[in-house]
Amino acid sequence: MSNSKLTRRGLIKTGAVAGAAGLALPTYLRADGHAGFLNAPAGSTVTLGFNVPQSGPYADEGADELRAYELAVEHLNGEGDGGMMNTFTSKALKGNGILGKKVEYVTGDTQTKSDAARASAKSMIEKDGAIMITGGSSSGVAVAVQALCQEAGVIFMAGLTHSNDTTGKDRRANGFRHFFNSYMSGAALAPVLANAYGTDRKAYHLTADYNWGYTTEEAVKTSTEAMGWETVNAVKTPLTQTDFSSYIAPVLQSGADTLVLNHYGGNMVNSLTNAVQFGLRDKQVNGKDFQIIVPLYSRLMAKGAGANVKGIFGSTNWHWSLQDEGSKAFVKSFGTKYGFPPSQAAHTCYVQALLYADAVERAGSFNPCAVVEALEGFEFDGMGNGKTLYRADDHQCFKDVLVVKGKENPSSEFDLLEVVEVTPVEQVTYAPDHPQFAGGSLGTCNPGA
Repeated sequence: MSNSKLTRRGLIKTGAVAGAAGLALPTYLRADGHAGFLNAPAGSTVTLGFNVPQSGPYADEGADELRAYELAVEHLNGEGDGGMMNTFTSKALKGNGILGKKVEYVTGDTQTKSDAARASAKSMIEKDGAIMITGGSSSGVAVAVQALCQEAGVIFMAGLTHSNDTTGKDRRANGFRHFFNSYMSGAALAPVLANAYGTDRKAYHLTADYNWGYTTEEAVKTSTEAMGWETVNAVKTPLTQTDFSSYIAPVLQSGADTLVLNHYGGNMVNSLTNAVQFGLRDKQVNGKDFQIIVPLYSRLMAKGAGANVKGIFGSTNWHWSLQDEGSKAFVKSFGTKYGFPPSQAAHTCYVQALLYADAVERAGSFNPCAVVEALEGFEFDGMGNGKTLYRADDHQCFKDVLVVKGKENPSSEFDLLEVVEVTPVEQVTYAPDHPQFAGGSLGTCNPGA
């Protein structure tokens, strides 16, 4: 019975049983720290799979993610100025690839659709020999691809995914998330909102109809209701929606004085634009100026929404204006290569690529189970978010969270968000069995052999 392996060069025979002569080991059964594993790089290169939305409502984030991955590959291969490799507290990366193998990559388009994302990832694993999959700007996509990678036996380093589910009920041993989550947004935003708008508010939620929207709505409702706000209504909106006028009109009749837009990307740009067109920001309700809140912000969204974002609060994972050494190094590298500052999507994807490579170096192996061991409980700094922990219980990074608002007087098309508070990690940390994350189990690592 012959063994075979799918590589980026196609299907090749890797070994066969020759009677009493014994077993000729396949190329992926290598003595590099652990037992056999899928897609072990046999030559002088290693292939990573970058699975990003190149079309669909989150395509802007996807384009910036791909820019960041290409920059990370350059730095890993010793090209450019090294970026955050110079500020990262781990010094395992040497700029000579990963374990001495030059980093190559293949790309796919998730289309911001779970089925398309799974198909793309599957192709990169089976046809291109990708040993790690990373990327995405949708939590629905992240959960789907993470499950696929668990089944296939490769590591998944999530891109932009904010739903609690990714490291909650849908967590997997082969999956890791650097980006913050819905709970953290609620915990960071609530005190700022109470200080700015008081504790007597009536909120109306418009929520993207998929897992990210659900957990963000839950997190913000829980945190704001705990400080005294009342939730008047919560309405689901299709991810494919482009005109939100029919959803904005009922807000005016609801008695709400606050609109929470649990929307991201193009959805948020369109829903906020419609809300402003309906005059919500010029109204007074319950004796208060009407307010709009965007729980998850990005610079790309702010650019799309233009002047409509001025003064609107939200949270973000990272911002290019931060003055720590890691952030400055990354902004310099990215800006030199592309001519403009990176988004939070670019930041988290760049960091994930480096964290994966670093874990392989520290483990001395590409085996997914060795990588899991190296990342679980790993503490690091110098990557733009302060001291960070990759918690072993759920593979979630814990770090400071930013509360931002739309800048009143931007100095450029990129200077659109103002950091109003750096929320310390202690304020956004929760127990692994917190109710908003209940029902999940990591299971065990799958090396795919």
